[in-house]
Amino acid sequence: MNSPETIAVDNATKTSPPSNPLQPILDKQKAAFLKKGFTSHKERIEALNKLKKSIGVHKEALIEAVLADFGHRSATEAWITEIVTVLQEIQGAKRHLKKWMKPANPGRSMNAGFAKSRIVYQPKGVIGIMGAWNYPALLVLSPLIGVIAAGNHAMIKPPEMTPRTAEVVKKIIEDAFIEEYVTVITGDMEAAVNFSNLAFDHIIFTGGTEIGRKVMQAAAANLTPVTLELGGKSPVIIDDSYPIKTAVERILMGKFMNSGQTCIAPDYILISEARQQELVDTLQSELSKRYPSIVNNKDLTWIINERHYQRINNLIQDAESKGATVLQINPKGETLPEDSRAIPPTLVINVTDDMKIMQEEIFGPVLPIMAVKSTEEATQYVNSHARPLALYYFDKNKKRAEHVINNTISGGACVNETMLHFANENLPFGGIGPSGLGAYHGYNGFLEFSHKKGVIYQGVFSPAKFMRPPYPSVVETILKKVAGFLS
Repeated sequence: MNSPETIAVDNATKTSPPSNPLQPILDKQKAAFLKKGFTSHKERIEALNKLKKSIGVHKEALIEAVLADFGHRSATEAWITEIVTVLQEIQGAKRHLKKWMKPANPGRSMNAGFAKSRIVYQPKGVIGIMGAWNYPALLVLSPLIGVIAAGNHAMIKPPEMTPRTAEVVKKIIEDAFIEEYVTVITGDMEAAVNFSNLAFDHIIFTGGTEIGRKVMQAAAANLTPVTLELGGKSPVIIDDSYPIKTAVERILMGKFMNSGQTCIAPDYILISEARQQELVDTLQSELSKRYPSIVNNKDLTWIINERHYQRINNLIQDAESKGATVLQINPKGETLPEDSRAIPPTLVINVTDDMKIMQEEIFGPVLPIMAVKSTEEATQYVNSHARPLALYYFDKNKKRAEHVINNTISGGACVNETMLHFANENLPFGGIGPSGLGAYHGYNGFLEFSHKKGVIYQGVFSPAKFMRPPYPSVVETILKKVAGFLS
């Protein structure tokens, strides 16, 4: 006769179709999770240290792989985003984990007889992590930190478009953990589909909105909770009070890092008609200083592949054919080699809603500029379109800035800055509606990958002593009076 533990393991693993070639790996992880039980604070810290050490050992190889997958990428930006950001997030998780794991006290309630209550944070089980190609190490390792901190096991599917990076990530994980705890699944689109069809206890996907819908549909079949980190058209609004030069410096950092291939990159700018030309002139001047040459510029990242390269060029051509003015910043007038996928920083002026560039997320070094009559018109424009992953507002007036932040809906926002809300691991990072579902980073990642279990600890007194039929008629009379008082 099977023991209760064996039955529990069998029930936990019989959840996905046996034809899925990845099912045995998930079965092994779920069985290991149940057998081991919930990991202690010490064990989670040890796991985070192993991850940190393995990243340190393979950091050079990881950067080389990222650069090779892009064909040409800024090494400086790769070090910042793929290595340093991840290591800093690990340090933060280690520093705060004991506090995170402590049960929370939500307070007592008359309805529960004033019994002692607690919120206990428990691991969910096995978490599936699907990353995106634009930051192929960061976007699988950053979620993993929260997954480990919350006490879960994990299966990781790096993006197939960056296969060299995927192999190094696989090596990092293999050197740090056993397969039953954390493992990496490499492979093509078929492997990604099989991965998304598994009955994980939670799945986090980072990528495009259309693929995100498919991942959510697959998860729904298994009633798997999901975190979706998607994208959208993140706007910039510049109020007339704010200095153009300062705004441009901060916008360029966010827009042209990784050649705009960032989910929270500023997608377009809304500015008053009177200041549009000053903005264009300042952008041209600053971009010429930052990218004095285009050919073989070590700081200019290429577009990831030919398909995306053509897609971005088609957006530019469509806008120009519909009346937009296109300014490409190529100070030396260089002709790019045929095998290059570099796109010079490009400004697109006088854009309208019928242009594809204002309908699709650009994900490239192209910045549309739209003139508006006022900040109020700009906020109305943002609110009339799909909710973005980020919103960037520039204004000297704090009261007006608060009004805009409080009256627009976006996944995150910055006032007088771009992108840095992602860099602060103490802030939740996530989208809303078409730009995503759920949030992670730091404590919010711990919460996202934990089950928050409400628990009652009853003492001597219990309402059960009185909550039993036959109820005296006076009880109903009293309840009616109480309801009248409360309403």
